Amino acid sequence: MSHGIPQEFIDRIEAIIPIYYKTRFWNLLSKEKETTFRVNPLRTTPQKVLETLERDRFRLKRVDWYPGAFILMKGRQKDLEKTGLYQNGQIYIQNLSSMVPPLVLDPKPGERVLDIAAAPGSKTTQMAGLMRGSGKIVAIDSDRIRCERLRANVERLGALNVEVLRDFGERYGKRNPESFDRILVDAPCSSEGQFCLKNPGTFLYWKLSRVYEAVKMQKKLLTAAFTALKKGGTLVYSTCTFAPEENEGVLDWLLSQHGSDVRILPIELPFSNQTAPLSQWDGKIFHPAVSRAKRILPTETMEGFFLAKIVKQ
Repeated sequence: MSHGIPQEFIDRIEAIIPIYYKTRFWNLLSKEKETTFRVNPLRTTPQKVLETLERDRFRLKRVDWYPGAFILMKGRQKDLEKTGLYQNGQIYIQNLSSMVPPLVLDPKPGERVLDIAAAPGSKTTQMAGLMRGSGKIVAIDSDRIRCERLRANVERLGALNVEVLRDFGERYGKRNPESFDRILVDAPCSSEGQFCLKNPGTFLYWKLSRVYEAVKMQKKLLTAAFTALKKGGTLVYSTCTFAPEENEGVLDWLLSQHGSDVRILPIELPFSNQTAPLSQWDGKIFHPAVSRAKRILPTETMEGFFLAKIVKQ
């Protein structure tokens, strides 16, 4: 059933995904995710969006664990993107898994927040809404084109408390020690959680060497973020990949580097498609604290994800 997916990836997934979920996992891999979006509270309300779109013959389903999010049950994404709601920044199309890290980070109005790998801005603008436009978010990306897209999304959604910087996150954090109350490191990764058999481009270039390349950058970004975090501050580390090297392995490495300065908090997620992290991989036994992180298992509306909530002691 490889359909062009590398056999090495298949073998690894067989050792990562829980036994009870494997059949569902491989079935889901052949399906495209349903369209989901969230309402931008800086521009409108969920009720107004629901009334407007249903009047335009779309049919929506509310996400029970996130009142500001909807699943598109009837209608096409490309038609949704033509609506005034989308073009005026009142809604943002985003996978449900991608909405979880900002909710776990839980930034508050008035705080200083860093989004260290921010483009295209889905989580940046979500956090701006959670903060009700108050406080400050510094959103960083090093790539010029991605940074332009980030800036455009920030402007479209009216996130006036966001400062967009084209900079290297691994450098910025070190230049600004203990400057932020909360930090999001939604790290560049091998994107295994987005693989879809109907879109070979999602997995065509997967190689184990790319996983190891991602790990190097993830460690640099996480080190910089931990440096920039105030004592007592909170950091969320997340990826959209299944690779243990990029998830449990990076978290285990952070604990080995900073020891008692790192406290990993348990995460409670309001949905059933979740599982505990791996306790070991490829002969490496992970630090017991790694078990407090979470893996999100894919569904029809959610990509595979990993996230950890970290406090700087």
